[in-house]
Amino acid sequence: MPKGLELLEKLCQAFGPTSCEYEVADIICAELEGKYDEHITDFIGDHIFRIKGRTDKKLMLSAHMDEVGFMVSSVDKYGYLYFQPVGGFDVKVLCGRKLFVGNYGKEKISGLIASKAIHQQSAEERGRATPINKMYIDIGATSKEDAEQYVEVGDYAVFDSDFVRFGDGMIKGKAIDDRLGCAVLCDIVNYIYENKIKPDFDLYFCFTVREEVGRSGAVITANRIRPDMALVLESTAIGDIAGTPAQKRVAKTGDGPTVSFMDNGTVYLPEMVDFEMNLGKKHGIPCQLKKYVSGGNDAGHIHKASGGVKVVSVSCPTRYIHSASCVINEKDYDSMYRLARETALCPVNETPVK
Repeated sequence: MPKGLELLEKLCQAFGPTSCEYEVADIICAELEGKYDEHITDFIGDHIFRIKGRTDKKLMLSAHMDEVGFMVSSVDKYGYLYFQPVGGFDVKVLCGRKLFVGNYGKEKISGLIASKAIHQQSAEERGRATPINKMYIDIGATSKEDAEQYVEVGDYAVFDSDFVRFGDGMIKGKAIDDRLGCAVLCDIVNYIYENKIKPDFDLYFCFTVREEVGRSGAVITANRIRPDMALVLESTAIGDIAGTPAQKRVAKTGDGPTVSFMDNGTVYLPEMVDFEMNLGKKHGIPCQLKKYVSGGNDAGHIHKASGGVKVVSVSCPTRYIHSASCVINEKDYDSMYRLARETALCPVNETPVK
């Protein structure tokens, strides 16, 4: 089993919706304690761990800590919680899902997303997905006063979903987007520390916040660092499932991480795409081009920061992303870790940064 999967499980099980990433940050800080030259934080919660290099060239390696979730917006007289989404969801996957409800520093309580039973729905209602404003969270309270002993408006909720290994090397869990990227970054720091490596680049391992709502802390981090090059580690939605046309399959689980040439936030420089693909080929690391223009990530913020940054995005193929049951192949975790590690340790004169 790839080394970092134990940490990935711990990170995925953490409570960390957008703007409440503190529990995830605590795990990362504990994991990396004493393994860096400098630790920088900012007012919105980004964490940057610097490992000094041999040159003055700077490489930013970035992954976001937040996960999609929900925010409690009101409590009715019966004790039901109404909510707003924090991040993007397919509403069809929500009803009946178990949740943890709470906030940083508060004890989390169990709840579930509910709505009117099918027996009580009109024919029109049965023919379409239940909108979020018709759903509520049931925490078993008997009244508004009862519910407010445990929950208040502004509290958060995330999926309650086990981290499970199944099938031929498959893994299911919540928040793989982007706790997987965070685990890979931690793995690289651990490798450098354990092997006493002095990299060419000044390395900045950046764990950012607020990516899922498009208010990313990565732009603040990039403006602070002013990197010469950046590597964004992500998860990406794919379609290697039954019924998906070949032109929309994007990538295949088990065939290695994807390298994007374009998404909805960035057009990647061909030299950066070629660099990653050739690096994989040189070291015998499986990787694949993302075959569909979709989505976006922190690269969209980073490439426009500090006068412009050469950026590349490497993502793990992920089924059912932004749901309670994201699925990856553990071989892709290993390949993504190896490719990101080789990027971090590549001599400067062999990269697009001259």
